[in-house]
Amino acid sequence: MASTNTPSAAGSSRPNTWTAELNLRYQRNNRDGSDSTVATHSHSGPIRVLKSLYPEGPAVCHNVMIHPPGGLVGGDEVVINVAVQDNAHALISTPGATRYYLSDELLAAQRIRIQLGEHARLEWLPLETIAYSGCRGENQWQATLAPSAQVIGWDVIGLGLPHANQPFVAGSLLQQLVISNIWREAADLHANDKLLMNGQLGLNGYRTMGTMWWAQGSALTASQRERCLQACREALSAWSTDTPCAITSPNDNMVVVRALAPTVEPIMQRFQSLWPVFRRIAWNMDAPKPRIWGV
Repeated sequence: MASTNTPSAAGSSRPNTWTAELNLRYQRNNRDGSDSTVATHSHSGPIRVLKSLYPEGPAVCHNVMIHPPGGLVGGDEVVINVAVQDNAHALISTPGATRYYLSDELLAAQRIRIQLGEHARLEWLPLETIAYSGCRGENQWQATLAPSAQVIGWDVIGLGLPHANQPFVAGSLLQQLVISNIWREAADLHANDKLLMNGQLGLNGYRTMGTMWWAQGSALTASQRERCLQACREALSAWSTDTPCAITSPNDNMVVVRALAPTVEPIMQRFQSLWPVFRRIAWNMDAPKPRIWGV
């Protein structure tokens, strides 16, 4: 989520690189009787958050991460550190896609580090990541959860710009999703890897992939996992067959949804529709749609 001033010029000359860092800390505050989650933050470079919003009341703090340049080119690096203290509840989203633009040789990287305390809750709900043809990107998301902490999140990657007739024919994106001691996944996506891009055991010709998860630092109950699996399967049964999707429980600590599609929109719509299902089963909470999703 950092870029040069003119991404369209990338590739014609060596870009001026930017480094940006955002630190977010959420703390439960009971001193004034409001029982609220309070956010404090600091930043360097072109990344920050808007003011804290409380559409559900003081217990859940909503933040929107803003990145004015709009994307990354070779040499750019963005670091996002999120700490949710004991009993706090945060929801983080973005107003636009994270974009990896055409690069010469240098790597563009976004590294997200998350730490959740006891009974902390985080909802990580950004818009998609777009890999432009010719990019060289790395996208890392890593969380460490206390035993009673929980996270609901998703990650959606679109390769190329199908609506603009700009397919992903060159470049690479390394995607890493890690929950320490619980889950580790990596997708090393290369445009010239035809077996991966088009094979039935790979993307099977699709150019958008999505992963959604609900995880806890210790084992979920069998009832919780089964209720979530069943509710999501019922929702998935109504989805179009041109968006293959499946839900599994790869270990006792989590439930994972995976989807493929020709474009970003079907997966984002379906994940947004599954979010209330996860929220209801995890925390018995309603899920008012964040206003930013309608912008």
